[in-house]
Amino acid sequence: MKGKRQQEILRIIEEHDVETQDQLLAELRARGVQSTQATISRDIKELHLIKELTGFGTYRYAVSERKVSLNLAGRLRTIFKEGVTSFDVAQNIVVLKTMPGLASAAAAAIDGMEIADLVGSLAGDDTAILIMRTNESAIEFCDEIHKMLK
Repeated sequence: MKGKRQQEILRIIEEHDVETQDQLLAELRARGVQSTQATISRDIKELHLIKELTGFGTYRYAVSERKVSLNLAGRLRTIFKEGVTSFDVAQNIVVLKTMPGLASAAAAAIDGMEIADLVGSLAGDDTAILIMRTNESAIEFCDEIHKMLK
């Protein structure tokens, strides 16, 4: 439920200039998603939304530039700490080794993160490959994984 609601919040702020939590709550209700203002407030914090100035002198919610790396650490920490046994990079490919049965879960979580330089992933039982756009983005992603595993 939380994931669906947060995805809907991201869609709403992409489609509309939303200034307040009340407006966001009304949009969610119009789409059939019931919630409270307190829950929306937590979602805004978890999604790392910020208010940015529009060209009309008003403000609107937007996704922070730092969202991907912050969200990556928050949402994948448990999966990685519990399931990933090792990782390595080979040019633009990141290879994750996991406990048996967890590779597809790790790859699906990563796919859902909308990482700009991730082209795609392929997972088996205990190994997932992540194809990054460039060698540099693969190295940067490995650095993020390393930080999560500390």
